[in-house]
Amino acid sequence: MPEPLLPPPLTAADQLNTTLATQGYAVLSAASVCALAGVPLPLLKALEASWNDLPADQYLKDGGRYRRRRHASFEVTSDQVQTMPHRAHWQPVSYNALHGGMQRWFEPMSPDISQQQVWQQVLTWLGRVASDAQGQQTWYTEAHQFRIDTTDGIGRPTPEGAHRDGVNWVAVFLIGRHAIKGGETRVFDINSPRGERFTLTEPWSLLLLDDTRVIHETTPIQPEQAGGWRDTLVITLRSGSFLDEPV
Repeated sequence: MPEPLLPPPLTAADQLNTTLATQGYAVLSAASVCALAGVPLPLLKALEASWNDLPADQYLKDGGRYRRRRHASFEVTSDQVQTMPHRAHWQPVSYNALHGGMQRWFEPMSPDISQQQVWQQVLTWLGRVASDAQGQQTWYTEAHQFRIDTTDGIGRPTPEGAHRDGVNWVAVFLIGRHAIKGGETRVFDINSPRGERFTLTEPWSLLLLDDTRVIHETTPIQPEQAGGWRDTLVITLRSGSFLDEPV
């Protein structure tokens, strides 16, 4: 019997800002993403092939082989994206108990992706959403392409568990899932027992989080048949500066 999936609590496009202000997170359908960002879905879907060319994550402390990824950094405003020189991804142990405190030099995203107009439009839209909530400014933005697979029999999208990322905003786009069960998203209010659980299944649907107000995780995936995987694009936006190792 197929595993029952709890549908995501979709927010109407015109209610995004209100929902973020009220509960600290919102889920958008692909159609709402496209309408708000001003991008056609076929152009987004044309990016998906690049997830087939992600190198293995060499920094997994649990010894797993289930994660592949690329990384890039940008300075983003409401109307402009500046690609930054390739840099390490760093988090303190207080935000990532498993992989914090390490300079993680992931392979860079391909310029074939990051220089496309549709990519720039998605980033500037996220910059507008963040600035609408917290005032016009430059957002120090990191993008991560992830593939979690079932090479080890189980894949862990968030091996660090329920967490915050140490930024202001986190955008989690589901790119696709194939031949797996699990991968349930869970979002919890940081100051109360309130939480919600659901499974993202629609390509280019989006979970947008206020990282100062909620914590989040995704449950492990298991194969329904050989070769199962789950692809996501995670984009973080931080005020003031990138999250760097203290000098």
